[in-house]
Amino acid sequence: MSRKDTVNSLFMTKLGAPNPPPAQDKERVRSGAISAMGSSLQQLADDAKAASRLQEQLATGQVVIELDTALIDGSMVRDRLTLEVDPSFDALVESIEVSGQQVPILVRPHPKETGRYQVAYGHRRLRALARLGQPVRAVVQKMTDDELVVAQGKENLERKDLSFIEKALFARRLEDMGFERAVIVAALSTDKGDLSRYISVARMIPEDLLIDIGPAGKAGRARWLTVAEGLELAGVAERLTELRASEQFRASDSDGRFALVFGCLTSSATRTERSVIEWSTSGGLKAARVEYGRGKTTLTIDERLAPKFGAFVASRLDELHRRFLEEGGQTEGEG
Repeated sequence: MSRKDTVNSLFMTKLGAPNPPPAQDKERVRSGAISAMGSSLQQLADDAKAASRLQEQLATGQVVIELDTALIDGSMVRDRLTLEVDPSFDALVESIEVSGQQVPILVRPHPKETGRYQVAYGHRRLRALARLGQPVRAVVQKMTDDELVVAQGKENLERKDLSFIEKALFARRLEDMGFERAVIVAALSTDKGDLSRYISVARMIPEDLLIDIGPAGKAGRARWLTVAEGLELAGVAERLTELRASEQFRASDSDGRFALVFGCLTSSATRTERSVIEWSTSGGLKAARVEYGRGKTTLTIDERLAPKFGAFVASRLDELHRRFLEEGGQTEGEG
């Protein structure tokens, strides 16, 4: 027998052909395979639906996810005034460090930068977690600019932690950015009259002074109006500059800083800068009033008591100014 035949005989020895499986067993195997394939396809379908639902929930803000704080930018409009000395923020950091973040923040996908986010509310929690080096729990929701500022304003109002001047500055900033007043009214949950008063006060006080003072939670509209009026007094700018540079001012909290500024602007020394002179006619009628201060001099003539006298004075302003210069006076920018 050749070597080839020997090898063939070894591997081709008939050991007895196995009995073919019954027809029902074949059917069972085929059915099991089809069932397994069906289960896999169903699982894939379920996973796809779950992924789709997750995306929908993320888009509508129905789930909370963790984000790196470095990926989140602030809102387009700041609504808070922050200070170097802020015990309440330090307390928030400590609370989160001990108990964790209890309330998620609200963000939207950044309108201009893919992969980044923009916060609608929760700025303080975001800052606190950034300081701690921890991720932030956030709700991600698609929002327009109008929807973002309305959500930002309403959340702060519900938490009752925005002061009068923060609301006023927030409203003024929104108006400066071109938001319609209807949107600002909704964001602050106020009416048109109050909104006008907010914006009016915020425009009367330089923003750098507001930032230096901070939120001043104890000060309402009336006291801020007093500050605004006091800023117009002659000679007050220099005293305020000295005050703001003082160690006492820098070491004070926001309410303390407001009290110092308020005191500076309402002190007797400041009030003497503003004086009034009443002028009477030869017949003893008080027909004119001259008011000095607030960085200007105001002449008021009562036309009922001195008819046409105001027009007479106005027609001679050139002559009066010439005589003023001849007598050694000087106008800013001349001489």
